[in-house]
Amino acid sequence: MAQESGQERTHEATPRRKQQAKEKGQVAQSRELNTLLMLFSSGVCAVFWGPHLVRDISQMFTSFLRIDRNAIFDPRAMAGLFSEAIISILLSLAPFFAILTIAALAGPIIIGGLNFSTEAISFKPEKLDPVKGLQRIFAWRGLVELLKAFVKFVVIGAVAVLFLYNQSDAYIGLANEPLVPAIAHAAHLLIWGFMAIAATLILIAAVDVPFQIWDHNQQLKMTTQELRDESKETEGDPELRGRIKRMQRELAQRRMMAEVPKADVVVTNPEHYSVALRYDQRKMSAPVVVAKGADLIAMQIRTIAREHNVPILQAPPLARALHYSTELNQEIPAGLYHAVAKVLAYVFQLKRQPNWQKQGNHKLDDLPIPDDLKVD
Repeated sequence: MAQESGQERTHEATPRRKQQAKEKGQVAQSRELNTLLMLFSSGVCAVFWGPHLVRDISQMFTSFLRIDRNAIFDPRAMAGLFSEAIISILLSLAPFFAILTIAALAGPIIIGGLNFSTEAISFKPEKLDPVKGLQRIFAWRGLVELLKAFVKFVVIGAVAVLFLYNQSDAYIGLANEPLVPAIAHAAHLLIWGFMAIAATLILIAAVDVPFQIWDHNQQLKMTTQELRDESKETEGDPELRGRIKRMQRELAQRRMMAEVPKADVVVTNPEHYSVALRYDQRKMSAPVVVAKGADLIAMQIRTIAREHNVPILQAPPLARALHYSTELNQEIPAGLYHAVAKVLAYVFQLKRQPNWQKQGNHKLDDLPIPDDLKVD
């Protein structure tokens, strides 16, 4: 199997990559869906709003063509009439324009969401390069667009011919109808013919929308190197992050070791685990774990404890239970209160004895550890 060269776009786009593309105006778009919505909206407006619009325009022409003779020779009066006519036309067409605007915005929202990017509409000299233009035309995406245009021509042409064939008697019969009913009938036929032709775009849009989404995702795919570069930009150099984490661990460990001399007792496994406990009856409701660790850290805790005369007590089951059930600077679980109370009582009695530091290792057995806190 050939090794990935690092330049193959095999990785899905990250959220940051998608956001950057959206900021540049690179979103999935389907012209077929936009055309379908615009044509259907126009047809629906013509069906439901057309008669009202024709009536308003007819009334406007009837009203504004009956001009008083004196007004014809008055420039101010004519300007006022002209302004009034323009306002009447705009008010009549306002619902039509509003529906078309909504339809124009609906297409991008359905696929990729609205995105007003100044970079997308900015002038780019490379777009005028004829060589790159030819490359885009003869690229496989250009061939797909050419195929779509041919399919649209064939399908729309076939539907138009079929509609005209089925309605041929109605069109021929218009010649025998009175003028006004003939005009209304012709408009009705044209509108429904327009709707039938627009309906054919449903099939084309149903194929084009998934293709455009897939193609957009393919264009946004990233190479391995691009993923690495983005990771460095967002999270920093991995080596630097590793050094920072090591420094943070070392700093946390130094702070933890500084708390060991303040502990009342260190409970050990005796070799693998060490847990330092502190309890101030006046300030604390329960003993707190101030330091803990395994292996080398456990050994370091014991060394510091010896240097500062902190009692070290061997209680393997309790040491394991404390190590796995309690985080640093947290109170011990309620289930360990009884066992730790015995340990603290033993330590307080031990400290009353003279030269207790020279008595060697201290050990407590049979401490009560609940089953749910036992660790083997």
